[in-house]
Amino acid sequence: MNTQSDRYQLLGARLNMLSASGGYKASIDPVLLAASIPCKGEQRVLDVGCGVGAAALCLATRMPSIQVIGIDHQAPLVLLANKTAQLNRLKARTQFYACDLADSKRWLQFAVFDHVMANPPHLKKGSGNISPDPLKVAANVEGDTNLKQWVLFCVQHVVDFGTVTFVHRYDRKDELIFLLEEHGLVSVLPLWPKTHGVGAKRVLVQAVKGAVGNTRIKSGLVLHDADNTYTRDALAILREAEALKI
Repeated sequence: MNTQSDRYQLLGARLNMLSASGGYKASIDPVLLAASIPCKGEQRVLDVGCGVGAAALCLATRMPSIQVIGIDHQAPLVLLANKTAQLNRLKARTQFYACDLADSKRWLQFAVFDHVMANPPHLKKGSGNISPDPLKVAANVEGDTNLKQWVLFCVQHVVDFGTVTFVHRYDRKDELIFLLEEHGLVSVLPLWPKTHGVGAKRVLVQAVKGAVGNTRIKSGLVLHDADNTYTRDALAILREAEALKI
């Protein structure tokens, strides 16, 4: 059972999160992912690989009229996501379900969404150091569902001219761009640690389904100043809940 000491905050204390088993806390990846979704009004968003619900809950906090559905195959994380939604009085607009991507029949009830966002396992199956924690392995290393299958699932569940947005490893951006280019107009926003153009670990890749045009590589967002504090642009997103345009 989580206690007060198990809580931490996102978006400048606008959102109270509950730590997962072992004290795991969400990174800034889902916060940046949520900030990049160009939703409006009462649109519906699907969060694929929602984990503890950080991206979905950040988005629902920033956009008070939208509805967000999150899915993840790890039932303990889904349970925690629903508890966190209840804690923040977001349960009416955010629901989380334990569901494998291969279980497509379950998604007939939800049809398609205005936007889909995804934070899939970033490492290919069989690569990287294997953690003794099975939850971390499932979150970080691809299982039977590879990146191509993630992309196809997301594209199938978004409306025409809706967006599909991934946060992923920078060193896999070309693979992800190639997969998304088959389905729409792609924009790419690198996340630079300290210096523009140097050492990116993460990237945001967004496709507008059915739109045409050349892939757009944006200048990107620098996350930290030289003293390791967040830059003004990063703080506006992480603490002030501002949007991030890709």
